[in-house]
Parts: sequence; structure tokens; C-alpha cells
Amino acid sequence: MRKLIIQLLIVILVLSGSIGYVFVNRATPASSCTIASLTTQVGNGTLSYSQVGNGRSILLLHGLFADKEQWNTMMCRLSEVGYRAIAPDLPGYGNSNGFTLSDYALENQTTLLHELMEKLRIKSFDLAGSSMGGAIAHLYAQRYPNQVRTLAFIGSPLGIVDWASSFKEAIFQGINPFIPITKEQFALEISLLFFTPPTIPDSVIAEKVNDYITRNQHYQQVWDIVNLYDDILCQGVPTQLPTFTIWGEEDKIYDISGANRLQECIAGARVIQLPKAGHLVLIENADEAASKYVEFLQTARGR
Repeated sequence: MRKLIIQLLIVILVLSGSIGYVFVNRATPASSCTIASLTTQVGNGTLSYSQVGNGRSILLLHGLFADKEQWNTMMCRLSEVGYRAIAPDLPGYGNSNGFTLSDYALENQTTLLHELMEKLRIKSFDLAGSSMGGAIAHLYAQRYPNQVRTLAFIGSPLGIVDWASSFKEAIFQGINPFIPITKEQFALEISLLFFTPPTIPDSVIAEKVNDYITRNQHYQQVWDIVNLYDDILCQGVPTQLPTFTIWGEEDKIYDISGANRLQECIAGARVIQLPKAGHLVLIENADEAASKYVEFLQTARGR
């Protein structure tokens, strides 16, 4: 029960913007984990990133309309077993600002992330992404294969299969669950993202919906850009990197059947199908996801 309460608090505070920024820099329960929040100039903008731990570096990339705080629990678990976890607000997302609309193109995201790792003087690292972050991670590994030790998708990645039927149904009704403009649409988004949807205060919902309404054109533009990459994982030179995937069996964004196609497009990819898990396994199933990811990293340690 305590674990569930903590996970729901993280979800609520991440969704609430600045409130979550205060919360996530504190230690998580039963842990001495303290996550540092840092910034650096990348391209023409300022990139915000979180960092915790020492040792082998892991770069963690969030999904569409998300932010670095979604990785907090996993970052702490990774640091506890000897890794240095780094999670940026991708250019244009979260607290990263000063970027242009063209920077949302996934190829440009990889260029800016490469600049970040150069600034941090990290020559070799493990790379993992969630949803859109998975597609960006894949593109990064294709462009800079000598820099990436392993590739992982923590939750189903963008770019391997079409939207699940539950998501399409909303689109056909004229609703984009990722850009909710009413309280009911926001509730639909949460129900699609989680296996067990959390309860979120009305004040937080109102704040988020108001943001989607106020900046609706911007969100629509970014949505249109990202949707150009719906088959990106099956294009280009197949990666030869050790590849790992955790896919929720109850994912309502990308159906679990897509795991088979992923293994067709990325030969040798290891896929774990997680029962009673939805799309955001990095939040809802953080401890189990971290444990299985560490097991994979240990088997690939020789690289």
C-alpha cells in the first residue's frame, strides 16, 4: 500500500509542474537518494537535467509531453546499485527552454542530446527511453553507435506499431487524449496511460487542462511533428547493440502485439512482457522495471 501511495504522489506532483519540481529533489522513502537538478546551454536553448549516483552512466529519455521527473524512482534505484543516472527534460519539454519548433524533430533532438553528452564529457553510456524517448534513443544509437553501450525501451516505444484500438477510438471521436481540453478528456488520457489510474486533485487537472487550451496550437504542432516517426524503428541500418524492452501487457497506447514486430525489426532484442502494466511502466512499475533493466545491464557488462 505504501508503495502505491508513493507512486501516486509522484504522478500527481509530476503533473502539477512546479510543485513536482520541489518534491522530486527530495529523497524517496527508504532511500538516501538525492537527485540534483542542473542546467546547461545546448544549441540555442537551456537544457534542464537531473542527475544522481556515481559509476557507469545511463541516459534516460522521457516521452511526448512529459518531463524528466517521470524517471525519479528508477533513477534512485539505478543509483543504489552503482550507476550514474541522467535524465534531461528533452529540448522544448519540461524546464528546458529557448528551443524552436524545428528542435522537436527527433533527428534534431539527437543532435542536441549528443551536445549534452559532449558537454558532460561522457564518452560511453547506456541509453534508455520511454515511448517517444525510445524512438529518440534508437535514432541516437544509429547515429552514434560507438558511444552507446546498450539500448533499452522502458515501456513500449514510438515507431514500431500503430496506435492501439482504444487510442484510435478516441481520435475517431475527435479527441486527442494527449492534448485534453476538458476534465473528461484528461481522465481519458490517464486511463489510457496507466493500468491502475491514479486519483488526481481537481486543481491539478484544471491547471493542466488550462495549459493545453492556452498553448493548444503549440501542442498540435509538436504532435504533428512526432507523428511523422510512426515506423522509425524499422527504418535505416538495424542496430547491432544489445537491446532490451519492457512492454506492459495492458498497454493502451501501443498494443502488446507490437512486441513481436519489434523483435523482427531489431534482431536479438530481448523483450519482457510485464503483466498488469500499462504504458508508463517507468512510473507505475518503476521498481520492477529497474530490477529487470539492471539484470539486462549486468549481462551486457562486457560491452
